[in-house]
Amino acid sequence: MISRIRGTLLGVVEDRVELATSGGVTYEIEVPLSVIPRLPEVGGEVELRTVHIVREDLAALYGFIDPMERTLFTRLLNAPGVGGRLALAMLSTYSGRRLVQLISGQDVAGLVQISGIGKKTAEKIILELGDRLDDLRTLRVVEGDGGEETKEGMAEAAVRALVALGMQPTVADGLIRQALREGPVGAADELIRRALAKQ
Repeated sequence: MISRIRGTLLGVVEDRVELATSGGVTYEIEVPLSVIPRLPEVGGEVELRTVHIVREDLAALYGFIDPMERTLFTRLLNAPGVGGRLALAMLSTYSGRRLVQLISGQDVAGLVQISGIGKKTAEKIILELGDRLDDLRTLRVVEGDGGEETKEGMAEAAVRALVALGMQPTVADGLIRQALREGPVGAADELIRRALAKQ
């Protein structure tokens, strides 16, 4: 199993990053929205904690900076109806910490804001994981330069704001990803303005 990959960031395309290792191997890794603002500039070095999923019809690598989010991702895969793509969407819509709060607090209304999750799926996730995430509350969140609030939290807040304006979560997620690729921003409202300009 591939648990970590360290390498040079070659690029970011939508929800995927390319990392070139010192051994000459380049990996394509799918990442949640929370990872993108914490990545270095293209050409910089980065290490991602990974989950490698191999099935007859699928071989995929998912990458995380925060060890808590990696652990949460693997737990989500045990819930009925949750595969890698949906688990990634969950961690793109909410931070790991907030997602744990929603599931542990049995917040169905919060979970159905995630694209691909209806009421029945939300209820199944809560039934399966509601009492199995307490240990994740105590895991330290890894902060990049600028801290969680200005990195992961800012992107999450921007997506929520766009959804509150009536935008579909997947559309909001995509616009924020595009906006983040244009360079650093100082606040969530600046990120929102940049995203809305792309419509």
